[in-house]
Amino acid sequence: MISYTNTMDADELLQQTKALAKHMSVYQPSLAPDITSNAVVSESAIEELLSECEEKWKELEELQNKLTLIETLEDTGSEFSQLMTRVKALTSELNQWQKKEPELLSKNHDVLVAVGKEELQRVNKELEMVLSCCQAKNDKLNQDLKSEQKWLEEQEELLKAVTDKAAELQNEVMEFSESRAMRELKVKINQVKTYQEKLLEDLGEFIEEHFPLPQQQRNASKKNVPQEPTADLISLHEILELLMNKILQTPHEPYLTIDNTFWPPYVEMLLRYGVALRHPEDPNRIRMEAFHQ
Repeated sequence: MISYTNTMDADELLQQTKALAKHMSVYQPSLAPDITSNAVVSESAIEELLSECEEKWKELEELQNKLTLIETLEDTGSEFSQLMTRVKALTSELNQWQKKEPELLSKNHDVLVAVGKEELQRVNKELEMVLSCCQAKNDKLNQDLKSEQKWLEEQEELLKAVTDKAAELQNEVMEFSESRAMRELKVKINQVKTYQEKLLEDLGEFIEEHFPLPQQQRNASKKNVPQEPTADLISLHEILELLMNKILQTPHEPYLTIDNTFWPPYVEMLLRYGVALRHPEDPNRIRMEAFHQ
C-alpha cells in the first residue's frame, strides 16, 4: 500500500513538474527581451515582478526536490513500471495542455506596457532594416532598368537604320529594270564605237603620214622606153581594214588573197613585224594575227 501511494505521488509530482517546464518552454519565445533603460517602469511594477519571479523560483525548487524523490523511487522499481509511469505521465500532460489555454506570466499593466514597447522597438528596427534592403535593391533595379532601356534604344536605332538601308536597296533593285540595263548597254556600245572610230581615224592619219602610196616616177634616162600601165595600188590603211574585216566577219576563213593592188613592200612589212601571217600552203594568201583572242 505504501509503495502504491508513493507511486501515485511520484506520478503526480512528475506531471506537475513537466507541466510547469512545458509551460515555461512554450511561452519563453513569446516573452519580450530585457527591459532597457529606455523603457519607463514604476518601482511597484518591478517589485511585483520580482516577487512573482521569487515565487516561481520556489516552485521550481520544490519541483526539483520532488523530481529527485521520484528518480530515487524509480531506481528501486522495475524497468517496466518505470516505462508505464512515464507513458501515463506524458499522456496526462498531453491532455492537460490540449485543454489548457495560454496565460501571461504577469498581469501587471506597467510590465505589459514596457514589454509591448520593447517588442515594438524590436519590430521597428527589423522593419527599418528590411526597408533599407528593399530601397537598396530598388536602386539597383532602377539602374539595371536604365541600362536596359538605353541598350534597347540603341538597338531600336540600329534596327531603324538597317531597315531604311534595306528599303533603299530594295527600291534600287526595283528601279534597275531590264529596259534600264539595255539602255546602259547601248550607251556603252555607242561609246565603244565612238572610241573605235576615233582610233581608226588616228590610225588612218598616222598611216597616210608615214606610209604614203608609191608615186610613179619616170627615169630621165628611160624617157624613150615605153612603160606598161600599172594597176591602182591600195594604201596600207585599206590593207589593214580588209584584213580586220576578214578575220572578224569570217573567222573560220580569215585568209585574204593578194593581188596586184597590194604593194609588196607593205605586205612584207606586215609579215615581218607579225601583224599578218602567210598561209602555210598558199604564199599568195595572208591573214591578220588574231590579237583579239
